[in-house]
Amino acid sequence: MSSETIKASIKGGEFLVRETPAQEVFIPEEFSEEQKMMAQACSDFIETEITPNADRIDSMKEPDLVPNIFKKAGELGLLGITVPEQYGGLGMSFNTSMLIADVIGAAGSFSTTYGAHTGIGTLPILYYGTEAQKEKYLPKLATGEWAACYCLTEPDAGSDANSGKTKAVLSADGKHYNITGQKMWISNAGFADLFIVFAKIEDDKNLTAFIVEKTFGGITMNEEEKKLGIKGSSTRQVFFNDCPVPVENMLSERGNGFKIAVNILNIGRVKLGAGVLGGCRTVISHATQYANERKQFGVSISSFGAIKSKLAEMATKTYVTESLDYRAGQNIEDKINDLIAGGMDDTEAKLKGVEQFAIECAIAKIHSSEVLDYVVDQGVQVYGGMGYSADAPMERAYRDARIARIYEGTNEINRMLMIGMLLKRAMKGELNMFEPAMAVSKELVSVPSFTTIDKSVLFNAEKEVVKNLKKVFLMVGGKAAMALQDKIEDEQEVMMNLADILIEIYAVESSMLRTEKLVSQRGEEACKDYIAMTQIYMAEAVDRVNAAAKEAIASFTKGDEQKVMLMGLKRFTKMDLVNTKELRRQVADTMIAKGKFPYYFA
Repeated sequence: MSSETIKASIKGGEFLVRETPAQEVFIPEEFSEEQKMMAQACSDFIETEITPNADRIDSMKEPDLVPNIFKKAGELGLLGITVPEQYGGLGMSFNTSMLIADVIGAAGSFSTTYGAHTGIGTLPILYYGTEAQKEKYLPKLATGEWAACYCLTEPDAGSDANSGKTKAVLSADGKHYNITGQKMWISNAGFADLFIVFAKIEDDKNLTAFIVEKTFGGITMNEEEKKLGIKGSSTRQVFFNDCPVPVENMLSERGNGFKIAVNILNIGRVKLGAGVLGGCRTVISHATQYANERKQFGVSISSFGAIKSKLAEMATKTYVTESLDYRAGQNIEDKINDLIAGGMDDTEAKLKGVEQFAIECAIAKIHSSEVLDYVVDQGVQVYGGMGYSADAPMERAYRDARIARIYEGTNEINRMLMIGMLLKRAMKGELNMFEPAMAVSKELVSVPSFTTIDKSVLFNAEKEVVKNLKKVFLMVGGKAAMALQDKIEDEQEVMMNLADILIEIYAVESSMLRTEKLVSQRGEEACKDYIAMTQIYMAEAVDRVNAAAKEAIASFTKGDEQKVMLMGLKRFTKMDLVNTKELRRQVADTMIAKGKFPYYFA
């Protein structure tokens, strides 16, 4: 069986119930020279246009500054990465768009401007538009001639987007829909030429989407929102007052808006996962450089164990996040290519490919945004008092990071969505989860069998740890599904516990597989820091899985059943003690010698 055939067989969520060979996963070190050149062009753009103007951008005192920078991004092709060449874009792959989102993550508030346009602003038309709509709008969006925004959220419709009150009423002559309603937290609204607007027609259960041009009329806005962070991105409330939209500007079919919103948000989630990475690396490099320069007690603070621990932990979490983000991105791309090879239309294949990996998209969004928060928090701490100063780079990074856990669906909503989706797929037979769960249940009441693991082979012991962590999820998730049945979605705390376990499994396995593949390509000595980061994260992940599982077990079991599950948990989270202090010092020493985050792949 060829490797391509193996890749094509993967389903979303299947990582939980199958062993994944290292050669099967994509690692970011495998990006082509062409992809790396695109990443470098994007990095050069940030250095030229964003970094020197960061304060001016955030001040919002020059209304034309961000729109002009935005147009320059369009001239470089950065706004049309995934738009097909026939519509004025570059027609590059899904994982290439992940890479560009990654690099743009270092652009502060401009990364929100960029993501809102290239993602939720452009993709609805690319994936759901008619040929006439694509020909009319995509060339303008791909080149930056027009800016786009996405109008879904309302004052009383955030996480529950389908409860929106905005109405679309067909005109008497049947030529227009008149849209009336209020939208809020709309990124790019202040300079957008095109609005993707969601509204309900009559008493429809689901939303309908429309392409609305600013010149249609009936559109007013509040002033720019005063925000905690991403201050340089335009965010406004938008009011539609009998805004006349031609019937041919309905996007897809009547009542299909909610499906569009869900699928586009899936893409937004995995792109946001990649979109924090540039910011993480920049903060880590600043912190490392500052730690080298800052002297206390006659020496650089980078020589202190407490600082080394922070630097190494920041790098470790970022490395793990890279691993899972690009693994998920390539899985999506492989599925898209497989569906196209099977005769599916390109656009439909892209939607189905992302939808198949919606669980991994949610994991990427959650893990990445929480790692970014950790990195900026520790960055401030490394700077100490100076970190609290607006003159140092940490203050802006700290404020800008906080939004990532909220937009594209809050992390809490995403946690519950991913577990609900996993259980539904299992119930439908799309994912064989209950059979392995039953096997784990039998293992709990059987005499433990002890197999000797050859620990001289790299990652043999770690693979056994990952296998056992999967058993933890199957044990706790299977028992929760049986005990709580259709009430499980009301037990949000349990759902979040299960999500935390699932996230850690995907994260730790992704980093291990990436490192194993790197070792096969470069040798063990050249990869000693990658091995160290993998082992550091695994030791921590086991403890986090144990804590989440214990909390869940305590909430829906008691008596002998609880004792059996706790014994199983102890067995499945058993791991040899790791000297994480020495491993962190090893990683930190490399960082300190280089004076930056030294593990960048592009």
